[in-house]
Amino acid sequence: MLLQIPRLLDSGQLAECRDALTRANWIDGRATAGYLSESVKENQQIAENDPVARALGKLILDARDSNQLFISAALPLKIVPPLFNRYAGGQHYGGHVDGAVRPVLGTPHRVRTDLSATIFLSPPEEYDGGELVIEDTSGSHRIKLSAGDMVLYSGTSVHRVEPVTRGTRLASFFWIQSMVREEAMREILFAIDNALQRLGRDVPGHQSLVEIAGAYHNLLRLWADT
Repeated sequence: MLLQIPRLLDSGQLAECRDALTRANWIDGRATAGYLSESVKENQQIAENDPVARALGKLILDARDSNQLFISAALPLKIVPPLFNRYAGGQHYGGHVDGAVRPVLGTPHRVRTDLSATIFLSPPEEYDGGELVIEDTSGSHRIKLSAGDMVLYSGTSVHRVEPVTRGTRLASFFWIQSMVREEAMREILFAIDNALQRLGRDVPGHQSLVEIAGAYHNLLRLWADT
């Protein structure tokens, strides 16, 4: 799955994030890299337990929880709290695959990384380079979105961040464990849910709405873990 979700953050939320990030304590991003990723990672991050990261992470989770497109596509069960990174002066992150299971700092919990998400916090005109390049079965995708937009993609994909050659690229990222482990099953459910919503808008009260909703929830009942 590769899905762009526009305007996850509104202008007020985005301004709050950017203002807080100017005052944040940035550290070497390799602090959270695995032994393979460490050699290709060159950026800065905010520590997971930093109060700024926790406050802005809650803001993003609240926005995520009210976004129906995200809920429909991801069917989230667990989430790693959002992290924040910064690229400038040629910094980049070479090709890598995210670890399959991530711990949640300060808890005994583990999250299977079925899906990865990146929220762009800098307008694209503020920096050159910095594209998120995602490789999947349909080819190579270069992603550079408007500030406040999010891209959701499979945790199994190889991806990289191109060098930022001018300006500064700010972003938030996190991982999701879905109620439905298999990507093909999630895509079927997402397609049915989209069709159901279109039919509800175009032909409200149609008898097929109940039938399609029943099929959707019966499949979800078969496939979901909670």
